[in-house]
Amino acid sequence: MLVATAATQACAEGDLVVSRAVKGEYSEVRERLVLAIELQGLVVDHTSKVGEMLARTAKDLGTGRRIYGEAEVLQFCSAVASRQMVEADAALLAFCPYGIAVYTLASDPYTTYLAFRRPSAGASGAQKTALERVDALLTTIVDEAAR
Repeated sequence: MLVATAATQACAEGDLVVSRAVKGEYSEVRERLVLAIELQGLVVDHTSKVGEMLARTAKDLGTGRRIYGEAEVLQFCSAVASRQMVEADAALLAFCPYGIAVYTLASDPYTTYLAFRRPSAGASGAQKTALERVDALLTTIVDEAAR
């Protein structure tokens, strides 16, 4: 059972990553993230098992340091937000699909983190407006999952 709500970390406008810490087990927070994505009418298209890949390749890279307990990136897209992005600038397609990371640190398996890249960081004009909508969508999803 999810024990506590998120301890929100400060996020300045120029920050490239938004991160939330949630006291609770990984599997429960991950399930809440999937539900929060689905509440927006979206579907998780792909789950990238980044933590497993990093653990598997650590020895080959000459390191034994374990960073994550568990770590995945859930990827999904929104037809509405994506359409607005590419109408502002066709090259913004590079921001699809959107991804939200869910992970625990090896040193603290009882805190689960939710994080995403801020597409609007550094953008300006019509690009910034379109990408701020994506930021808002991702923030809404993470806030819902962190409750």
